[in-house]
Amino acid sequence: MDTPTRPIFPRRAPRVVSYPVPVPAEPDGAPQDRGKRYVTEPGRAEPPVPPAGKKAKRSKRRWRRKLLLALIAPLVLVQIVAFMFSMGVTPPRTAYMLEAGEPNVYQFVSINHMSRHLLAATIAHEDEQLGTRSGAFDVGDLQARAQAYFEGKPDPSGSTIPQQLVKNIFLWDDQNAVRKGIEAVLATQFSYTLSPQRTLELYLNYAQFGPHLYGVCAASWYYFGTPPWNLSDYQSAQLMGVLPLPDLVRRDPHGGIFLGAGVDPAVWNLVNGAANVWVPRQLVGLGGWQGAVGTVGITDTADNHADQRSDSDACSTMPQSVKDRIQSETR
Repeated sequence: MDTPTRPIFPRRAPRVVSYPVPVPAEPDGAPQDRGKRYVTEPGRAEPPVPPAGKKAKRSKRRWRRKLLLALIAPLVLVQIVAFMFSMGVTPPRTAYMLEAGEPNVYQFVSINHMSRHLLAATIAHEDEQLGTRSGAFDVGDLQARAQAYFEGKPDPSGSTIPQQLVKNIFLWDDQNAVRKGIEAVLATQFSYTLSPQRTLELYLNYAQFGPHLYGVCAASWYYFGTPPWNLSDYQSAQLMGVLPLPDLVRRDPHGGIFLGAGVDPAVWNLVNGAANVWVPRQLVGLGGWQGAVGTVGITDTADNHADQRSDSDACSTMPQSVKDRIQSETR
């Protein structure tokens, strides 16, 4: 009788997997490898290896996140700074002042104690649309300026007050396209955060009115021997003519802006042109000084704040730095 035979089945190969094990240390105690080594053991699955394409996608996403953060972080910081300025922060120095070096003559004065003739002249000469425009500048004007710059032609319109303000506070004295682009971005943020009145106040406090001479508090006392709330319409218009070339302007030994023999012809033309032609003509179109200041929401006069002229921000007495400057020039 035949003996039954058992069926023969093929032997199944054991699964081979890997798992992490500690790496032995070198004699000095430092590990041979900061990573992990893998050994095989039956019954465990090998960890999946991500395809090369997924690794590349993850790397691109990380790079994009870093780039986005690099772009957003400065804008957030500037927005915080703009908000601080809107809440009354007034740094004693700006980037322009620091670049010029000491000694700088400067003292802050509130817009309440600025002559309305001065405010009107500033609006007429520097930026008629400050209180009526949405944003820091007209897009069409910016495009025209950019085109003129790349074609090597003269600037057809000039910077607005918000643009000049952020340039004075944050940037440097250069006309290249990169700085102009940064200026446009910063000015836009400031224009949507600060009111036109606050923008005008800061501009007149940080504008340069002579060599190392900043702000209308110092300028009014230095040139005319009077506080800023007492400036006349003619004196205010003259100061507007100083703004384009402040480093070339000098004080007359007897007071006022020097326009005598030997004065730079550009200074003579700018100061006389602003006082006798440009500012008066523009103010007529704005409805006089009352109409000009009304565009930024001002309906009172500096005399309405006369009871506050003992305050530290009224600039009612000549700053010591101005006294020192005048004394040094008359020796």
